[in-house]
Amino acid sequence: MSKLFTVAPDSDFTLANLPFGIFSTAGSAPRVGIAIGDRILDLAALATEGGFDFDSAVLHRPYLNDFIALGKEVTGRARTQVQTWLREADSPVAPRHLVRREEATLHLPVRIGDYTDFYSSIEHATNVGRMFRDPDKALLPNWRHLPVGYHGRASSIVVDGTPVRRPRGQVLPPGADVPVFQATDRLDFELEMAFVVGKDSTLGETVRVDQAEDYIFGLALFNDWSARDVQRWEYVPLGPFLGKNFASTMSPWIVPLEALEPFRVAGPEQSPRVLPYLQTDVPGNYDIQLEVTVNDRTVSRSNFRYMYWSMAQQLAHHSSNGCNVRVGDLMASGTISGRDPSAYGSLLEITDNGRSGSFLADHDTVTLTGHAGSGAERVGFGRCGGRILPAHPSSH
Repeated sequence: MSKLFTVAPDSDFTLANLPFGIFSTAGSAPRVGIAIGDRILDLAALATEGGFDFDSAVLHRPYLNDFIALGKEVTGRARTQVQTWLREADSPVAPRHLVRREEATLHLPVRIGDYTDFYSSIEHATNVGRMFRDPDKALLPNWRHLPVGYHGRASSIVVDGTPVRRPRGQVLPPGADVPVFQATDRLDFELEMAFVVGKDSTLGETVRVDQAEDYIFGLALFNDWSARDVQRWEYVPLGPFLGKNFASTMSPWIVPLEALEPFRVAGPEQSPRVLPYLQTDVPGNYDIQLEVTVNDRTVSRSNFRYMYWSMAQQLAHHSSNGCNVRVGDLMASGTISGRDPSAYGSLLEITDNGRSGSFLADHDTVTLTGHAGSGAERVGFGRCGGRILPAHPSSH
């Protein structure tokens, strides 16, 4: 326990966690910090007084990319050093290095170059396939053979607390032959997690599945907002576009992969056996409990361990054609659903496509939370939320 303050027993940010983020305070520039209890350890301020064995300039940047690019050996050693300091009676960490989280502004933690969204929950893919295709052939023929994904839009990814404007788009009304342009009336959330790439790869080369975790810096919560009526009209033949790229919300803290090591678990059995470049004997999933609330009412409780395709397999497949990745790239899991309806990760599934409930209304607030473990070993992700604003008036 820290000598400077007490960490609440239900805190997401224990000494076992220590996630990295970007914060600012009144009159100061954004910089790198670590969440601990209800405080933020100002790494930039601490570094100016010595203690770290790397160039502290990277801690004064408004994004984590340059710090992450130092490599896991360096960033992991910095995190371990902070853990030690916070436990010691005599350490360089002083009250002046700690900021109350309620007095800080949290920023998007990474400068995102590219963003990819996967579709890796077999329960979610099956539920959607049953709604819109032959229920007996819910999964398309390729689904069990590769991690399906698409390249999204990085510019519209926002941090927790940023309002989300209801989008407009083309919608085909029931029974109509011609679409109309209107505000979506089927606005949805998607419960996801995303990982941040922590190492550049080389164009034309591949990242093997057994190397992939070396390229994953850490994880965050992710809500890939969706306009279901816009999406349904536009997605054939090339897939998601305006129904998805209007906004995605990311939590402000990146939990390093090493903090989640105690919660590593095996994923579902993959059948048929995947091709050799995706085969791995290392358990690649993590037991992370997830929850979604709409206006403080819980609508979903799921778990990251349900994912059919692991992050390592996603990254290996992503690079299998020679596509390179760069530090700060973001890759999202796709909607995380379990077998039980209480674990469905979208309103599309929860309401059976609107048959047994409604989609999101203006002024609704959606919040994602997640954590692994409990007590002093709890590793949490904070909040990933946003409030729906009405659509802009339009002359279309």
